[in-house]
Amino acid sequence: MDKTEYRAGGASKGLRERWLYLMPAVFVTYSLAYLDRANYGFGAAAGLAATLHITSSQSALLGSLFFLGYFLFQLPAVAYARRRNASRLIFYALMLWGTLAALTGVIHNFWLLAVDRLLLGVAESLIFPAMLLLLTRWFTRAERSRANTILILGNPTTVLWMSAITGYLIHAFGWQMTFVLEGVPSIVWAFIWFAVVRDSPEKAKWMSPEASAYLTGQLAAEQAGLPTIEGVGKALVRPEVVSLTLVHFFWSVGLYGFILWLPTIIRAGSAVGIEATGLLSAIPYLLAVVMMLVVGYLSDKTLRRRVWVWPFLIFSAVALLGSYTFAAHSFWVAYGFLILAGGSMYASYGPFFAIIPEVVPRNVTAEVMALVSSASALGAFLGAWVVGELQARTGNSRAGFLLMSMSLIAAGLVMLFGPGLSGSAKVVDDSDGAKPEIQGNEI
Repeated sequence: MDKTEYRAGGASKGLRERWLYLMPAVFVTYSLAYLDRANYGFGAAAGLAATLHITSSQSALLGSLFFLGYFLFQLPAVAYARRRNASRLIFYALMLWGTLAALTGVIHNFWLLAVDRLLLGVAESLIFPAMLLLLTRWFTRAERSRANTILILGNPTTVLWMSAITGYLIHAFGWQMTFVLEGVPSIVWAFIWFAVVRDSPEKAKWMSPEASAYLTGQLAAEQAGLPTIEGVGKALVRPEVVSLTLVHFFWSVGLYGFILWLPTIIRAGSAVGIEATGLLSAIPYLLAVVMMLVVGYLSDKTLRRRVWVWPFLIFSAVALLGSYTFAAHSFWVAYGFLILAGGSMYASYGPFFAIIPEVVPRNVTAEVMALVSSASALGAFLGAWVVGELQARTGNSRAGFLLMSMSLIAAGLVMLFGPGLSGSAKVVDDSDGAKPEIQGNEI
């Protein structure tokens, strides 16, 4: 079928419907995942430790155990999704993590709560690699960067609105009932996901046969022209993959230390109520959404990736140091630096994840993304735990700021000088704009 027949047959409308049916489902699902992982910081700021009669160090451990569970199951999850059914796996994960998130507000025993937080991380670890794999089955190479950006925007967008309303929910219902109220939507949404999303175009009733046939042919043609790497093990030890893994590890130490403990840092520094703490915590994520969209657009427009990643990592580290410097003198100046730091930490996610399918073939892309995401989870575990522990031991956020700053500087330097990543090459399009290639050795 040529392009004229394809348009005449109504397939164009069918392809547009992927953006109307599939992408809202993907965005909402990933948003709910971030809601149920990031709201712990508000429970901690609202007195979780005092209510449960646990120490601040135990509270920090509870916050970080999620990421340990998240770290352990990335690669097994993507292997299962590839062999079986990615959309069905996500359905069960939604049911499981919604239940576990709600139980966070019900359980009063520390060790049972620790197990619950660990299992919550396991349940949510199934999502990101399965989502990425699912998108490769629905979007061509020319579309995938936009699709991935919509997926990843679920992160800061959710923390934005969650930060704005969670403080009011806690004020009205208490932190425990807030966890229950914010866990239930995932269970309800699971059935909407099950009704709408399918693993491949030919299984979706809302997509026309013409569109399904055309898209399946396009994806098959892309696969036919791609080189392969024999064995996932060889892909995972490639220099560029190791560099990207290290970047995301250090990046996440800073990012998740920031996400989980920002409400506590703001409340301790400003002495405002929990409602105002929520509103103040939301503003860095508003800037993050804007910066992600702008940086993603500029990266695609210039067809470069690396140059849109490392400067923002370094700048976020400098902004955290600025907040550290002014924390003892002026809360509002320090808070202004926190806004800049939060926006800059998120800005480069689109270009960063666009690099992976441009340096490894699609037969191992999902496993490489799972490895990079696993490193992120390990970094998040350390960031959430150590920043919280430093906060508990020192009584202030200054030591945690230094840790997050150093980690983000390390991420930026690896991105700039790491093996397989340094250089000046860029991605270029072929004649029809559908199959980008890499010129030179680097991104």
